[in-house]
Amino acid sequence: MNDRCILVAALLLVLLAVPVQAQPADAERSATMTERRPIPYPVTLPANVQQAIANGTRTASGAPGPNYWTNTAHYDIEATLNPASEMLRGEATIRYHNASPDTLRRLLVHLRQNVYRDGVVRNRSVAVTGGMILDRVALNGTTLDAANMQVSDEPMRGDPPVPNAYAVSDTRMAVYPGAPVAPGDTVRLDVAWHFEVPGPNNFRMGQDGETFYLGYWYPQMAVYDDLHGWRAQPYQGDGEFYMPWGTYDVSITVPEGWLVGATGTLQNPDDVLTESVQARLDRAAQTDSIVTVVSEQQRGAGSATVDASDRPTLTWRFHAEDVRDFAFGTSAQYVWDATSAETGDERALVHSLYRPEKTLWTRSAEYAQFSVEHLSDMLIAYPYPQMTVVEGISIGGMEYPMITLIGGDYDAQGLFSVTYHEISHMWIPMVVGTDEKTYAWMDEGLTEFNESEGEDDFYPEMDAWDPANQGSYYRYGGTPNDAPSMRHADRYPVHGPERVYASYSKPRVMLHALRGILGDDTFFAAYRTFVERWAFKHPTPYDLFHTVEDVAERDLDWFWTGAFYEAWALDHSIQDVTSASDGTTVTVADRRNLMMPVLLTATYADGSTVQRRVGVGTWMEGARTAEVPLPAGTVTRVELDPEQFLPDVDRSNNVWTADE
Repeated sequence: MNDRCILVAALLLVLLAVPVQAQPADAERSATMTERRPIPYPVTLPANVQQAIANGTRTASGAPGPNYWTNTAHYDIEATLNPASEMLRGEATIRYHNASPDTLRRLLVHLRQNVYRDGVVRNRSVAVTGGMILDRVALNGTTLDAANMQVSDEPMRGDPPVPNAYAVSDTRMAVYPGAPVAPGDTVRLDVAWHFEVPGPNNFRMGQDGETFYLGYWYPQMAVYDDLHGWRAQPYQGDGEFYMPWGTYDVSITVPEGWLVGATGTLQNPDDVLTESVQARLDRAAQTDSIVTVVSEQQRGAGSATVDASDRPTLTWRFHAEDVRDFAFGTSAQYVWDATSAETGDERALVHSLYRPEKTLWTRSAEYAQFSVEHLSDMLIAYPYPQMTVVEGISIGGMEYPMITLIGGDYDAQGLFSVTYHEISHMWIPMVVGTDEKTYAWMDEGLTEFNESEGEDDFYPEMDAWDPANQGSYYRYGGTPNDAPSMRHADRYPVHGPERVYASYSKPRVMLHALRGILGDDTFFAAYRTFVERWAFKHPTPYDLFHTVEDVAERDLDWFWTGAFYEAWALDHSIQDVTSASDGTTVTVADRRNLMMPVLLTATYADGSTVQRRVGVGTWMEGARTAEVPLPAGTVTRVELDPEQFLPDVDRSNNVWTADE
């Protein structure tokens, strides 16, 4: 999710109070220079990752092992949204398949709407609505009784405490079957529920009276994986999600005249859309141009949707495969643009639903089309048949499979950037299923890197990678607000910038630094290999680290430690330039603790240039300065990192000229 957008107002206030320069005062810098520098420690694999490698579900090269597996589910859901009462009612049949080698003595289910229940632990402010009310829970046809027990994803000892029962605490439900679920078995879970849709002062989903966006609105199976067994951490607001894949058949009943955008493809267009709308959609599926599917004048029953004169509602039916979630947005106020995007050998429909007064949204479908095509070229082809962008409550942006919600006011460039960011999430974590709660930086940092790449291509005059356009890192790097990225998303200070900084901006610039270290060809080969290997699987950071090292054929522990485990900053400076008849020596000082190679370009009086790349070996020995020899000649200028790959927090000392 684009939390930069959600927290933009709060962050702006913080930014105004923070000095622009992130480097320490001269006295502090001098003190750092006199201390022996810390040496990056090796990355140590957790015991469960080591065990997974031994079990053959993962490998030391970063690829999934031959014994890798994932559990899946098939959801049949019928939902009815009543905008007048702001109530959602649903019934679901979930067929859960145990592909693991383990016998399951319980099932864990997320009820994330309970984050709005009174008394639930949260790290964001919400309007209490009562959460999700369960009307019925049944397993394999047997109605279950509610039990008063705490729910945890810790390993369970012994038999279920109460067989044929369920328990709910915080945002999780545990289901205790009468008989364990053996490897290869499939069980059927039936749930009926209802809840009040939260209002506009909200995050990630809700309604503003005109638009409704339903996310995290149904009971969803938790992940059971090869590293933890059940992995069902409570939803507290900040930390996002870890989800399994499944197939969804969802029926959504809304008033006639209301347009619906959702995960998946519409299965019954004749039942809900007029012939003229369907014809325009068919045209959009074959063109690069933007097609107005429903204009402001064409809204309503009988023009946009069919006229349900014999009843006040219509039911839209959607089908989606290999997705980790399902969401939908709906409004009677929407207009509808559509086009299509090239995704390798296929084309994907692109939809944009928005209120006509949001005039900048007339380019939304164009932005979405570019995003899908650009990311398909950079990573792997977009694997789904459509992508929908929905305008709604003012939350910034929030991603779901095949659909994203974007709310708030933007200029054209801002709307492009948030659109690209949210669509980038279709690759990570929608296809590459990272654990966003535990490793938020993998989800957001990789997406932020993608976003800057997209901005650089769409707005070439912008120079998205210029440090001036990477402000968050260069405000907080090396300050007391600097924080490690390898930290659980719910364990950052609640009201400070640390979580957003460490999960978004910091990993973005660190990945750009890695690109500068490895070179474009190697970096993008490693990135694509990681995405290809872990599509529709659940990687950890260690799988990413190992994949990059496998492709690059080099040990990068020094980089991972400094970039993601520590709150270290980089400040290379030119300390001295000494010329003699046989050559010139440049002395480079490393004034902070983040270890990076020296990237240097020297310019001579005749206009020629010499480049030098000095590895981290000198720093690994604890030195604070490194000498870089240059050929004989009159050196007129020396610059460190001229392409600005490295996250140097003080570039004022990166250039030396002969007239100084």
